[in-house]
Amino acid sequence: MNKTSTVQHISECFIKPKHIPEESKQPVYLATWDLAMPCVHYIQKGLLFKKPPSFDEQNQLPHFLDKLKESLSLTLIHFYPLAGRLATLKQEDPPLYSMIVDCNNSPGARFIQAYANFTISDILSPTDVPVDIVQAFFDHDRAINHDGHGQSLLSIQLNELIDGIFIGCSLNHMIGDGTSYWHFFNSWSEIFKANEIGKDVTTHGSISRPPIHKRWFPQGYGPILSLPYTHHDQFIIRHESPILRERFFHFSNESLAKLKAKANVESGTTKISSLQALSALIWRCVTRVRRFPPSQVTSCRMAINNRTRLNPPLHPDYFGNCIQTVKGTATANELLVEHNNLGWPALLLHEAILNHKDHAVREIVDAWVQNPFIYQLGQFFDPCSIMMGSSPRFDMYGNEFGLGKAVALRSGYANKFDGKVSLYPGYEGGNSMDLEICLLPENMAALECDPEFMESVNL
Repeated sequence: MNKTSTVQHISECFIKPKHIPEESKQPVYLATWDLAMPCVHYIQKGLLFKKPPSFDEQNQLPHFLDKLKESLSLTLIHFYPLAGRLATLKQEDPPLYSMIVDCNNSPGARFIQAYANFTISDILSPTDVPVDIVQAFFDHDRAINHDGHGQSLLSIQLNELIDGIFIGCSLNHMIGDGTSYWHFFNSWSEIFKANEIGKDVTTHGSISRPPIHKRWFPQGYGPILSLPYTHHDQFIIRHESPILRERFFHFSNESLAKLKAKANVESGTTKISSLQALSALIWRCVTRVRRFPPSQVTSCRMAINNRTRLNPPLHPDYFGNCIQTVKGTATANELLVEHNNLGWPALLLHEAILNHKDHAVREIVDAWVQNPFIYQLGQFFDPCSIMMGSSPRFDMYGNEFGLGKAVALRSGYANKFDGKVSLYPGYEGGNSMDLEICLLPENMAALECDPEFMESVNL
């Protein structure tokens, strides 16, 4: 199916903050974690809702669109960097090259209204995600963060389906990580709800969690103004994923409890979490279906939030990137040999997370400051490993926009590669999880037949 023919753009506009905050008149200097991200894709996540009958029977969609735009304009008062654009600071003598957020010279965040002649059931395939449809629900398809010099840093695409509404959000990953992304989304939903009941939401004190925009720098360093480049052509590489199969797998409370208990018994501890046990399971099973030689070194990388790991910790509502990865490493034989069961890799991952404390975070940041570099998707992740991203702790299903609870979450093309796994809260809540797994087609087919994996999956 041709993606360009699946979704019709009806209108677009740009949304600015309802009121211009005084602090937005100054440039936003980006932190070390932000400045490493210009070649990474935008974050693209979206929520699928049932369409209220009133949208068709009473033509209520235009009114809904107006309320979305109004609440977005109010939300951008608090999240004003998202209405800006990137700008490069550059001079020859003394040498200077860096990037900032300019909140003054920008038309604002982009808002697109679109229509797709599909139903909810077309999207919620029981097997593969219909990527030709879903990817078209997002703006900035295949854009990298550096493109935010000329493109919006935030783009909302409201897709009307035959019986559904899909709200797709693309957010520049130099501006924030997953924690920041869902902080924005949660605040937008909160303001929308407050507007519906007539509550005043026009001041900074009117949302429950105002974002903290002051970026964190290691002691002794201020804004980073000395990246080792003179032109963006020296570091920009655009990653194109191979043809992948994408599929969601559901793990219930009961299934995860069994995995956790099994991993703890087999490792002789009580400290392994459900997430660590599940990650170990995915690592083992994907390694098995890839059929590596026994000596092949493989790893499981896990995205980790540094806010609480610094000492003193950063505020949980710090807005920006504050993430790194930790990993467990083993050969294929070590992972799959019979006497190294699920508990063995689960303990490796537990120890990697346990050891990621203040000194480890600062050591990595200090090394980057001394020798700055840009992450490249095609180089940073190797084809022999897996990467566990996103988090089931993010409040995704609490965003309702007057439509009731979403029926599903889906993501765009961004930041996907063979071995990428995204973790989401399960629809029914509790401790359940949904996993979005991306693999080469032949490996996905093998994973669907892997007994150890399928024994824990709840279809």
